[in-house]
Amino acid sequence: MTKHDRLLYILNLLRSRRSLNATALAGECAVTERTIYRDIISLSEAEVPIYYDRGYKLATDSFLPPLNFNFEEYVALKLALESTPLRRAAKYGEALRRVRAKVEAGLNQSVREKRRTAVDATWLDIASTEDPVAGEKYFAVLESACSENRTLEIAYDSVSSGLGKRQVDPYFIVFRAHAFYFVAYCHVRGDFRTFRIDRLREVTPTERHFSRQKGVSVKTYFEGSWQLYTGQPIEVTVRFIGQAARVILLGKHHSSEWVEKKPDGSVVYTATVRGLEEFRRWVVAFGDEAEVVKPVELRESLGRLGEFLRGTYRRK
Repeated sequence: MTKHDRLLYILNLLRSRRSLNATALAGECAVTERTIYRDIISLSEAEVPIYYDRGYKLATDSFLPPLNFNFEEYVALKLALESTPLRRAAKYGEALRRVRAKVEAGLNQSVREKRRTAVDATWLDIASTEDPVAGEKYFAVLESACSENRTLEIAYDSVSSGLGKRQVDPYFIVFRAHAFYFVAYCHVRGDFRTFRIDRLREVTPTERHFSRQKGVSVKTYFEGSWQLYTGQPIEVTVRFIGQAARVILLGKHHSSEWVEKKPDGSVVYTATVRGLEEFRRWVVAFGDEAEVVKPVELRESLGRLGEFLRGTYRRK
């Protein structure tokens, strides 16, 4: 970025974050600490009230101009606003439309002109995100319960056990695997569970407040999960051939994966995942171009599936 862009970026960093030293600022701006010191001098010479107290700080931000997006930043923000699943929720959909309007209103003339003449290179399937979110009426009470650490009594239609009532301690709401979920400690199961919001049938706040268990967050809860499910960590190894091998080589599929390409063109894929069901479904999608090497229980599960398919679809 240019020096002018970097100085504005530093100002915005100092406005939004506290106690950033020269090392941290250099890392954020991808420059040397020496360059940051020069930038600090330039800001001071421009009468920006900047000082150091266990990190650089601004004495006031009243002098700062509104955010001035360049064209690339505008496009990135526009796509982010259009693609977020929160657009499907009425509560946030209206707020996001207001944000979009404010961004549009704050564009400088050069960006406005480029936006008018530029051809859209990235398209989003907006129509698929316009449908209202099932279970949206429960968002407000879920958010309040998460913020207030309040136990809820819910009626939940579980795939495995059907409709039933239970008390839960909600921790956070998350969008994963194409749907909204909330993670809560379930008093019936005595453990944390992931509940799909559109399967809620009733939600009633109780008078009980719970104490949060430490270390439970979106990052830690889903760490190691293939997509949504959790469980004990287990190492999986799969041998891929043909086009499936190319698919594995051309993209990253899990944070823990290790990929080895063999001389014959096959690929050995290894990862440590939590829970096997979602991984099993993923492997099945590759058909006869994927062979599970381990664990044994996954091989046996796929063997039983193969026997079922052969018996069901055997030619007469």
